[in-house]
Amino acid sequence: MHIAIGIIARNEEAGIGPMLGSVFAQSIFHELKRRGQRCEILCLANACTDHTAGVAANIFRAQKREHPDQSAFRAHLVELPERGKINAWNQFVHGLSARDAQFLFLMDADILIHQRETLLNMLRALEGDAYANIAIDRPCKDVLFKPRKSLRDRLSLAASRMTAAGEAQLCGQLYCIRAEVARRIYLPKDLVACDDGFIKALVCSDFLTRAADARRITLAQGAEHTFEAYLSPQAIVKNQKRQIMGQAMVHVLVDGYLKSLPASDRASLGEKLREMDRTDPTWLKRLMDEHLQRKQHWWELYPGLAGTGFARMKRFNLGRRLACFPAAVAGSSLSMISGRLAFAALKAGCTDYWPEANRQGLNQTLMKD
Repeated sequence: MHIAIGIIARNEEAGIGPMLGSVFAQSIFHELKRRGQRCEILCLANACTDHTAGVAANIFRAQKREHPDQSAFRAHLVELPERGKINAWNQFVHGLSARDAQFLFLMDADILIHQRETLLNMLRALEGDAYANIAIDRPCKDVLFKPRKSLRDRLSLAASRMTAAGEAQLCGQLYCIRAEVARRIYLPKDLVACDDGFIKALVCSDFLTRAADARRITLAQGAEHTFEAYLSPQAIVKNQKRQIMGQAMVHVLVDGYLKSLPASDRASLGEKLREMDRTDPTWLKRLMDEHLQRKQHWWELYPGLAGTGFARMKRFNLGRRLACFPAAVAGSSLSMISGRLAFAALKAGCTDYWPEANRQGLNQTLMKD
């Protein structure tokens, strides 16, 4: 096995079919067959209460019979009784993926990979750059492909442009990571969200042994995927609340606790964190409690929280600043609400906040061929 693909799914009955269809349409399988290499595809259905697992299993059976490059892959379903992306990630990376795989793809089940060369270009980006440890693609909101965009659509896209202005923007929806690097990482079970932020912090700093270097993450050219944008204020606030809670935890972990560990512990950080989860299940919650006892206001959760949107605009020229200014104002207003809610939730001891998204489903007719 040259690569292993982990697709993390929870209650994606309606979207798992199109999503897997976009995976099996990728050119990477033909290239692996040409090279004489193989990959495995695992759908990790975690605590699903709908027919996600059944739909995925049926598609896997059909693809193993009918796919023109079926000799280049094996595909199977794994049903996990425990809910959560963190657990599914750990299970895939440390136990379920092929041990001889050199590269691991991690992806969510609610996206569509609309460019056929995406996975292959991501793989080639890592194969051709020995310094990089993660390859990313360009995430595209579905509203990007609408021929007539509403004001809400345009504000959402402007917010995306501000986010993309930052360096090494690791999107947890889809990325490729060297297996040897991934297996040195363990995600603490109480990490609310921002698994991508935690992974980025470790990878870019060589596991906290040096200053962060954005070149450890490379953007693959000609690689894109589509996801459904949050458009309603309520959905945006819930998503931002989750993100802020996760980023606060990453700040406490990376900028504080983990850097204080002895060098010997940081050298085997994954094993250290796994052991802490096993022997002291509430250790991260206690760290957060100690952090929150020193904070009186929501904007103190982590540095730069209050002005994130406007800070990103500094990278733009005057024209782009003016174009993005309405989105920055709207985003900052919603961040104030989300920040207050995140602060209150963390104060109450909540670390398991993952709201179910009420989405309409991706419209494939809007996407590029």
